[in-house]
Amino acid sequence: MSATSTAGPPLLQVYRPAAPLFVAGSGCWLIDEAGRRYLDFTSGIAVNALGHGTPVVADAIRSALDTGLVHASNLYRTAPAEELAAWLVDHSFAAAVFFCNSGAEANEAAIKFARRWARAQGGEDKHEIVALRGGFHGRTLGALSVTDRSDYREPFTPLVPGVRFVDPREPGALEAALDAGRTAAVIAEPIQAEGGVRPLGAALLRRLREACDAADALLVLDEVQVGLGRTGTLWAHEAAGITPDIMTLAKPLAGGLPMGATLVSEEVASAIRPGDHGSTFGGGPLVARVALAVCRTIGEPTFLASVRARSAQLDRRLASMARRPDVLEVRGEGLLRGVEIATSVAAITERALGLGLLVCAAGPSTVRLLPPLTIGAAELDRGMDLLDEALGC
Repeated sequence: MSATSTAGPPLLQVYRPAAPLFVAGSGCWLIDEAGRRYLDFTSGIAVNALGHGTPVVADAIRSALDTGLVHASNLYRTAPAEELAAWLVDHSFAAAVFFCNSGAEANEAAIKFARRWARAQGGEDKHEIVALRGGFHGRTLGALSVTDRSDYREPFTPLVPGVRFVDPREPGALEAALDAGRTAAVIAEPIQAEGGVRPLGAALLRRLREACDAADALLVLDEVQVGLGRTGTLWAHEAAGITPDIMTLAKPLAGGLPMGATLVSEEVASAIRPGDHGSTFGGGPLVARVALAVCRTIGEPTFLASVRARSAQLDRRLASMARRPDVLEVRGEGLLRGVEIATSVAAITERALGLGLLVCAAGPSTVRLLPPLTIGAAELDRGMDLLDEALGC
């Protein structure tokens, strides 16, 4: 086949990146090649929770490099992976942790672990995964199979079989979808971030837990985007007073380095055998050392209190914005918010970019706000002023 020339850099065109070429970052700001500064209300899609250029990440990377141990594979033990796993277990429901490289991989592992556990409980028929309408869990084949986005799914069908979608807000639909003989697990995001920043809410999360218990099924909570402090608590499900059987993490975990994690209960861990799953790079000593530093920072009570303070400030600004006729609804928790608008999201994000503010979409009609968890009061107000201007205030 002959090569086809394309304009721009030789990157596969699966993204449509904005025009600025970023060369540096500092705190809540990104800086382009011309030296222009942009206030970052995307955090790399919830990845840069501690902002850009944080000493927490830089010092941990230097410390890891000083050891000379960047990679050893999972054929051998390394201290950073074991210390990080111990921290996650100590600060969650989990008994064991599997490390990988992304949120999609973490969810792939969760699906496999759920089916492995279910087969031990009920045989081959007990394999179905129930996913929620509006949910997003990644773009690899298994994760895409439990993602409710037809435009993402249709080009790649047939997908992994044995998945059932349900709208849990329909009376009785959730309970009717689960069956002890066939259901292995329910997978859900406490806040459907890509699906419009829609919190499930404490009552629905408790219903999910109760329905899973009644059907002898696992509850898998995808906290890839919403976990690790984003809501003002360490885990987004805490306010509901429940615990999952499996939880997936990724985006902010290693401060910008690629890392995911699948946390499992003792019951699930006991069903997994050597060889059931693996990852060459997962939990490597460099990324694990960085992730431990990030987790320890975010897990401090004073840090989480500061997130809640900025969240309360954001509440006040959004309450004012919600009075605009072209703002249909504001949703979300902590420092993950969605502003549903009557105008084009693409036009608003482009206008905000021109003003020096980075925001992103969450579906066709929602502007998503994801500032770093370290954002200051003045920077938060500045960002909201720019968003007001982009909306035409």
